Amino acid sequence: MEHKLLLVNRSLCNMSGVVDVISFDTTEILLETEQGMLLIKGKDLHISRLSLEKGEIDVDGRLDLFEYSETSSYQAKGESFFKKLFR
Repeated sequence: MEHKLLLVNRSLCNMSGVVDVISFDTTEILLETEQGMLLIKGKDLHISRLSLEKGEIDVDGRLDLFEYSETSSYQAKGESFFKKLFR
């Protein structure tokens, strides 16, 4: 599956290639994508559409940061992803 990200005026983001939603609240969303883990930070974040079957998600709110990291880096150190996330 291909991973695409379309950002419109820092207030709407459409994505494909999403494997799973790990966590979310109004300031942070953590996604597993085809290209690794993706952390989205902002204000008043809202998942307006989610289809894991199609691998698509729409996020709205004030989008300030998109940060990718490798999924394998969590497994290589012998730590679970959640242990590292809540450190």
